[in-house]
Amino acid sequence: MTRTVAIIGAGAAGCFAAAEILRRCGDADVHIFESGRKPLSKVAVTGGGRCNYTNTFEGVKSVQEVYPRGARLMKRLLKPYGKDYVIRWFAERGVPPAVPDDGGCIFPRSQKASDIVGALLRGCRCAKMHLGCKAGKIRSVEDGFSIETPEGLFQASYVLVTTGGSPSPEGISFLGPLHIATVPPVPSLYTFEILDKDLRALTGIVVEASLRIPGTTLRSSGPLLVTDWGLSGPAALKLSSYAARHLYERGFRSPLSVNWLSMNENEAEALVVDILSEAPSKLLSTADFLPSRLWAHIISRAGLRGDIRRAEMGSKGVRRLVAALTGDTYEISGKGRFRDEFVTAGGVDLQGINLSTMESKAHRGLYFAGEVLDVDAVTGGFNLQAAWATGAAAAASIAAELLAPPA
Repeated sequence: MTRTVAIIGAGAAGCFAAAEILRRCGDADVHIFESGRKPLSKVAVTGGGRCNYTNTFEGVKSVQEVYPRGARLMKRLLKPYGKDYVIRWFAERGVPPAVPDDGGCIFPRSQKASDIVGALLRGCRCAKMHLGCKAGKIRSVEDGFSIETPEGLFQASYVLVTTGGSPSPEGISFLGPLHIATVPPVPSLYTFEILDKDLRALTGIVVEASLRIPGTTLRSSGPLLVTDWGLSGPAALKLSSYAARHLYERGFRSPLSVNWLSMNENEAEALVVDILSEAPSKLLSTADFLPSRLWAHIISRAGLRGDIRRAEMGSKGVRRLVAALTGDTYEISGKGRFRDEFVTAGGVDLQGINLSTMESKAHRGLYFAGEVLDVDAVTGGFNLQAAWATGAAAAASIAAELLAPPA
């Protein structure tokens, strides 16, 4: 039993960790327990089946900006196991990167998530995969741990838990016997349902915008997509991540202010005045810098008429227009209907984890990696990067233990 490793969860973190353990310690006895019938099922559909497996991090001013929870951990792990490590790891296994997109997302050159899945499965092919085998209670025993499984009790010297995120505390209740401190999990990275029918009539419009929750410091910016249920796109997804616990505590209901220009009021006023003065004879309804349907909506929200000449706009009208452009307020009535980008905020409390090794401070030989930890990120490949980095850190520590001479 001294060389047996049990990994619970055949997702990104679990399979990457298994591959890394076997790379460092080729004769290790690694077992992966997965409740589903297929490993890496979530990775296979990530990024619309293209798999944005990491990010360039260009333009990211601080780790906190992309990791609302777990920034301290990720700042440490991104040094040894950051994007360069991940890109090289997959390239060495036949999956070179594509040119990053405008958001810094890095996809396989083939644009196929199946290539990422294939590389991971090849890396852990020497591990014993127990599919359709949901691990149950984990208990500490002499020289290791015992795990309840449908195949019977399994004993291992080292256990790495990579079960992913869970939207409810019950999802990680199997840790109960070990008394692992957890942060209550809540949903994150979702779109916003907004019932305003005039807004929803703008379905399909995409603009660079800023969002904020009035009365808080919670805000985001980026492409914003109007949908037939409300608001989506990177700006909405990022705000849902930053505000995950705030919105959960309020039943996913909150006022939401939209700045359609991503400008402050002075900048927006200067822009509006310039546009009005350049073509004073044009009707106000004529759109020059926003999609025509959105511009008509803004005019209506400002309580103005589109059939007046621009020259007829007084200073009061300009102020109303600027207010509608920079502080257009709606009510979030719930989470969007789709869960394609769903992740969880919360999980195993990082205060009980060695941030260099991913080992539990309370239970030697017990490790955690991936989204089961209280670590999550905004959209753009950052969540998978966290899975690779935490999985690699855990694997390095486990492999070092396996290779160490007996005490």
